[in-house]
Amino acid sequence: MLDTDWMDLDALAARAAALVSPDGLVSPDGLGRAILGICGAPGAGKTTLAERLLRRLRGEHGEHWAAHVPMDGFHLADVQLARLGLAHRKGAPETFDPDGYAALLGRIAASAGAVVYAPGFERHLEQPIAAAIAVPAEARLVITEGNYLLLDEDPWLAARSWLREVWYVDVDEAARVERLIRRHIKFGKSPAEAREWVLRSDEANARIIEATKGRADLVVSGRP
Repeated sequence: MLDTDWMDLDALAARAAALVSPDGLVSPDGLGRAILGICGAPGAGKTTLAERLLRRLRGEHGEHWAAHVPMDGFHLADVQLARLGLAHRKGAPETFDPDGYAALLGRIAASAGAVVYAPGFERHLEQPIAAAIAVPAEARLVITEGNYLLLDEDPWLAARSWLREVWYVDVDEAARVERLIRRHIKFGKSPAEAREWVLRSDEANARIIEATKGRADLVVSGRP
């Protein structure tokens, strides 16, 4: 496991691009696209890193060369969480569809030259949205980010098997918690509700995620 800094975006972009086969078409293992995973606790800055990498990679290789598919689209809908009695645990590993996520990653990896549609997540609604994301046919590298990419248990291991590398985003704990609270307030919770949810639910999930850090191929440290 290596460690690097947020500020070295040139090196991060070069490492990400190197995951793609030199011919740009088919990877050495016969799959059509490379997939990079970005993992970290809630509020660590996974999406920020993914978006910065995308801008750099698209600037160097073309607008459709890289794409972004977050794991958030595989949140179970609220109706399913209610049915399962898990509404109070939203965001925990058992409130996602990891089998569906792994199946999508497999399609993305093997479907070079074809558009692949993926679900997104609407934060104002707090619900997944089917086919909200289109991975372009020309995409050679797909960046996916989520909390549980490094869990060493089924069915999460099936998703991990499609990822060339997984990077772990590691930031200051206090800054991460305050960022999370502000996010929940932005999307409709009162300050008191936001703090209670973060300290009870998000931080319980963060402990699970932080225990997987040692399995990362690269740790990206610092504040985005």
